[in-house]
Amino acid sequence: MDGTALLCRPFLQGLIQQEGNTISDLFINEQIRDREIRLIGEDGEQMGIMPTAEALRMADEAGLDLVKIAPGAKPPVCKIVDYGKYKYEQTRKDKEARKKQKIIEVKEIRFSPNIDTNDLKTKSNAARKFLTKGDRVKVTMRFRGREMAHMNSSRHILDEFAEALSDIAVVEKPAKVEGRTMTLQLAQKK
Repeated sequence: MDGTALLCRPFLQGLIQQEGNTISDLFINEQIRDREIRLIGEDGEQMGIMPTAEALRMADEAGLDLVKIAPGAKPPVCKIVDYGKYKYEQTRKDKEARKKQKIIEVKEIRFSPNIDTNDLKTKSNAARKFLTKGDRVKVTMRFRGREMAHMNSSRHILDEFAEALSDIAVVEKPAKVEGRTMTLQLAQKK
């Protein structure tokens, strides 16, 4: 292949996309290479299994496009629709689905094993606020220096923290030691 052919390839692909031959991941009209397809009419009725050429002729007569909507089926399912309108409906449905999704975040609360009771209450109030918003809470107790020798005796602080929030939270992951930290994960009660 010479250098001019390599330079023209992106330009030609742009032209092909503009002409409507390959608009998206869906196969439309002449892109459908299957011998037989299951056809769904423009009003949603089942037209049955037929040759692709006949389905293309029917779509052309109706002034619409033949779109392969289920390529994995045997035989593939195609529908007679206005492609622009179909693509618009699909993007609108996807956008609506993303809007309804609730992203659950994991908020982290850190403290050391020599935390005072009032500070622990303040941290538990912050955790309560996160939990009521629907987020998960990861409680981390960091150990430094000589505190490492008393890791197991400090586990009761995390247990007290979980007990203080037991009316709205459940322990999702129990307290466990990871290096110099001890973590506990809480989630909102359902």
